[in-house]
Amino acid sequence: MKRFLLIVFLVLAAAPLAPAVAAERLKDIASLQGVRGNPLVGYGLVVGLDGSGDQTRQSPFTGQSVTNMMSQLGITLPPGTNMQLRNVAAVMVTAQLPSLARPGQTIDVVVSSVGNAKSLRGGTLLMTPLKGADGQVYAIAQGNLVVGGAGAEAGGSSVQVNQLGGGRISNGAVVEREVPTSVVVDGMFQIELNETDFGTTQNVVDAINAQFGMFTAQALDGRVVQVRAPLDPAQQVAFLAQLENLPVRRAPVTAKVIINARTGSVVMNRNVTIEEAAVAHGSLSIVISRGAEVVQPTTPFGGGQTVVVPTTDISVRQQNGSLQRVRTSTSLAEVVNALNALGATPQDLLSILQAMQSAGALRAELEII
Repeated sequence: MKRFLLIVFLVLAAAPLAPAVAAERLKDIASLQGVRGNPLVGYGLVVGLDGSGDQTRQSPFTGQSVTNMMSQLGITLPPGTNMQLRNVAAVMVTAQLPSLARPGQTIDVVVSSVGNAKSLRGGTLLMTPLKGADGQVYAIAQGNLVVGGAGAEAGGSSVQVNQLGGGRISNGAVVEREVPTSVVVDGMFQIELNETDFGTTQNVVDAINAQFGMFTAQALDGRVVQVRAPLDPAQQVAFLAQLENLPVRRAPVTAKVIINARTGSVVMNRNVTIEEAAVAHGSLSIVISRGAEVVQPTTPFGGGQTVVVPTTDISVRQQNGSLQRVRTSTSLAEVVNALNALGATPQDLLSILQAMQSAGALRAELEII
C-alpha cells in the first residue's frame, strides 16, 4: 500500500509542470436537455437449461409463470399439478432505451436470475415485454443468453470469477414504441452541463456567442444554458452538430483531496496547496514553513531576469531521528511523499490531512469515501 501511494503522488507532484488545460468539446461536458435514455424492465422465463434452473419448491413463482404461459399457448394443466422443473428459471430483464430510438431498432438486454437457479448458461429467453416507468411496453426481448465465466467444468480456470446467474443478449430486444422527444421548442433549446460550475457555464455562453453571433446563448443558472436555434428545421441538425463539437475551456476546478478510508488511497488535483503548519502525530512530527528563493539567469548576458520564487520547506521527523526534508513549491504531494518515505500508514495520512484542514493549513476540500 505504501508503494502504491508513493507512485501516485510522484505523478501528481509533476502535475503543476503540465501545460494549461486544453479546450474540450461541448458534447463531453454537457448534454441536450430532453435527449436521454430511459430504463426498461420486464419479467420473463429462461428455458433450455441443463438441470441448473430454479427449484420450484423454493421458487414457486417459476411454476406459476410456466402455468400461465402454457394457458396462453392453449395448453391447460390439471389443477394442483406440481411440476418439478429443473430446466426453467425466472429472470428479470433490464435494458436502456436510447434517446431518439425508433420502432424496429434493436437494443442489448441484461438477464438476471430471480430464483435459485445455479446457472443460466445455455438458456434461451422467451418473449418478454419490457416496460417503462409509465407501464407502457416499449420493447420486446427474446434470444439466447451469453453467460461469461469459464469455470472448472468448462475447462477454464479452476477459480470461477464471473457470475453465472446473469447474462446478456446483444441486440436481444426490438423497440416497439418510441419516446416523444422535443429537442427544439419554439426555436429554443437548453444545454445542461454535467456539473454545476458558473465559470464553465459562462465559458460555454461566450464560446457559442463568439461562433454563432451575440445573443445566441444565455445562461439561466450555473448549469443550464439556453440557445436560440435556426427556425428552419432543415438547418437545426447541422446547427446542433456544430454546437456539439464547439471547443470550450473548463474553469479551474475546486481544490479537492479525496481519501478512500478502506484502501488508504489518496487522490488530489493540481490546485491543492498548503500553508505554514506544524503537525505532531504519534512518532511523526511535520513542520511546513514558507520562504523565497532567488533564481538567476542561466547564461550570462542572456537577457534573462532575476526572479524571486516562493518555496516551501517541509521537514518530517520520527522519534528515532529519521528526517525527510524537501524543498519545493507549495504542493501537498511532497508532504505525502515524505510521509511515505518514513513508513506512515494510510490511517496516519488520513488523520494528518484531517488535522491540517481543521487548522486551515490545507487549502482544499477534503472528501472521504
